[in-house]
Parts: sequence; C-alpha cells; structure tokens
Amino acid sequence: MSIQNEYLNGLMERIIQRDPNEPEFHQAAREVLTSLAPVCNARPELIREGVMDCLVEPERTIKFRVPWEDDQGNIHVNRGYRIQFNSAIGPYKGGLRFHPSVNESIIKFLGFEQTFKNSLTGLPIGSGKGGSDFDPKGKSDSEVMRFCQSFMNELFKYIGPDTDVPAGDIGVGAREIGYLFGQYKRLCNEFTGVLTGKGLSYGGSLARKEATGYGLCYFTDNMLSDAGRSFDGATVIISGSGNVATYACEKATQLGGKVVAMSDSNGYVYDKEGIDLALIKQIKEVERKRIKEYVQRKPSAQYFEGCSKIWTIPCHIALPCATQNELNGEAAKALIANGCFAVAEGANMPCTPEAVEAIQEAGVLFAPAKAANAGGVAVSALEMSQNSMRFSWSFEEVDSRLKTIMTDLYHNASNAATQYGMPGNLVAGANISGFLKIADSMLAYGLV
Repeated sequence: MSIQNEYLNGLMERIIQRDPNEPEFHQAAREVLTSLAPVCNARPELIREGVMDCLVEPERTIKFRVPWEDDQGNIHVNRGYRIQFNSAIGPYKGGLRFHPSVNESIIKFLGFEQTFKNSLTGLPIGSGKGGSDFDPKGKSDSEVMRFCQSFMNELFKYIGPDTDVPAGDIGVGAREIGYLFGQYKRLCNEFTGVLTGKGLSYGGSLARKEATGYGLCYFTDNMLSDAGRSFDGATVIISGSGNVATYACEKATQLGGKVVAMSDSNGYVYDKEGIDLALIKQIKEVERKRIKEYVQRKPSAQYFEGCSKIWTIPCHIALPCATQNELNGEAAKALIANGCFAVAEGANMPCTPEAVEAIQEAGVLFAPAKAANAGGVAVSALEMSQNSMRFSWSFEEVDSRLKTIMTDLYHNASNAATQYGMPGNLVAGANISGFLKIADSMLAYGLV
C-alpha cells in the first residue's frame, strides 16, 4: 500500500527507522496513514500543528517486571506492559492480554488500533493496551491469582476510573479480572470502576461477555443490508472459540445464518449440519477443553489439525475471530474462489495486508476490525457509565444500546468513505471517521 502524501510517507519511514523491530505496529500504522492521506491533503493544518506525528507516538509506555511464585515455591519473572496511547477524547481504555506472544510491538499496535476503535464508538474513551508474556494455560487458580496480584502491584500506580480503565483480552477473563480488581481494591482502599469485564456481583455489566461477538454481527448485518444481502440462509465460518467467536456464532445463527466451522489454536471442527452452540459452550466455557472434544460427542462432525485450512471450506460469510494475521492472501483467494461474499474481522487485525487487498479487489464486502469488533469496548464504556452512576441496566437495555452504537458506527464509517471519494471502502472510512474526532480534539487543546 502506497501513501499518497509526501509528508506521511516520510513519517512512515521515520516510524520504521525509530522502531525497526515492531512489525505489527508498522503494519497497523501503514494501513492508517494510507487511509488518512486524503484527509491530510485537504487539511494541511493536521500536519503543520503536529497532530500526525503525535498520533503515531504513545503518550506513555510503561514496562515492568512481574515476579510470582508457582505452587512448588519456584519464582518466575515475566514482563508487564501498559501503553497509554491517546487520551484526547477520554481516559485510556483497552484490554490486558496474557499470552506468550505479548511484546511491546504487539501491545503498541493494539493500542494504536484501539485509538480509532474507541473513537468510532462515539463514547468518551481514549486508548490504551497492556498485558504480559505470562501464559495462564496450565496454571492453577492459585498461580494465576499470585501472578495477577503481582501484576497489579505495579499497574495500580498508573490507572484509575478517570485516568486509565483496563479490561480483559486474550488470556484475561472473568477469573483474572476478579483477581486484578481485588488487588487494586486492597492497594487503593476504594471501590471504583477502574476495570471493566468485572463479575456481575461486583459491578460488571450484563451483555459484556456477548458484546464483541454480537457487535460484530450487528455491524456485518448493516454492511450486508446496504449491499442487498443478509445472514439469512448464508453459510458462515468463524475462526476461534473464545467469547468473540462463541457469541458471534450465537448472533449469526439468530440472524438466520448457518455456522459450519469453528476452531481453537490446535485445529478446527467442521459440522455440515451446523455448529451445536450449546456443545461448544459446554466444552470451552464449562470444561475448558480443546475443540477436538466436539467430534467425540458429535460423530457427524470432522476435526482437522491446524487452523489455516478452515478458510478452504465453502462459505458465504467469513468471520475471523482468533488472532492477528491468521487469514493470509492464499486463504483470501480460497474464500473468494468458493463464493464468499463478506469478510468481517472479529479479532484484532486478523487479515494480512495481502488478504485485505485480495478481498477488496474481488469486490467482496470487508469490515475491518477497528470498526466491526468495537462492540466489546463499547459495552465496557457502558459498564464505566453504570459504575459511575452506581446503577445497572438490564441485558435488553445494554444490547439495545450496543446495536444502536454499531449501527451508527457503520453508517459513520460508510459516509466518511463516500465523502473522501472511496465509497464502500470501510477500511478507509473507519480510519477517517475515528481519526477526525481525535484530531479535532487534539487541535482544540493547543500544542499537542
């Protein structure tokens, strides 16, 4: 992708020279700067006033050690991160990820993406991201608790309900949020909405677990409707089997789709009769087992080792909901050849640049992650609102607000793409729509 603006091209070169070992961040920055070139050409003050240079640099990067003790009394030390990227429109907001792949580049790219995603929701939240290279898989509850407490012993200095409000992400679910919140409460002697994704008994929001998957389908449904299509009668493939994938499956099915495949990090299952969602929930949410268990209880299904071939299954709608760069150019060509008419990203940047290019060139509808998977952070912001009011809304009220947010988000992104001469290009539309709100706020503050 070439950037049609001399200054932004130079900025991209400086980003690479300054941090040469951050490929994930380079990928995200290039995609955004390419989309924003028409805006900067029309509004040169954005470059003159330093907005573009500040946009690609986090306001604050925090890196710390996390020592913890295992059940055998051995001491381990992991790295912890919190990148507070942009607070132009509200307190930093973004998840914590516990996974061996976590490093500064990945956290930086996720925080950068979060900047636009959070702005797109229309809610007053800035952007941040954090986590650790700690792997909760195979650890006892006691080990996870001790790690979370040690992690919070450092993180608590930098967060607060009006400063930075972390949430969960990969490897950080209800259990981890509970341990993190409990330690923050002990250290600060206060009960505030400093974390989202909390349990319902201590300030969590109904529909938070479902939010990202539901929001993905609400956004996709609007995109399909504008193109004269729908989920009704469509065959759907979903990668992943965590919260996003599970509840995308639920909502896609409610909208009339037939989900025939899901996966985890080891492999995928194909069920031509349609995925049994209750069985998936039992295996993944209750028993915490691998997805291959599905075929032991559903003999009509097939299990395949490895994940990449899931995209060779013929489908109409593909929802990649696992991890970044999971769907490459070859996979995109397989989807196109098999008649796929829509791809919507449920994970963070799951499609490689080559895949996105192939999808768009083929005229396949494409919903980028920063727009399509914004439902989770939207309901996190609604949880913040409920915490501030010391009040809670019903599931139906939260779901209704989520649907409205995702519908407005789609139309704002679509309209921005049209306004800047790229009708139907939701990648550019989402970047531009999210950026303009942030840029105008940064300009209003004076020296950015």
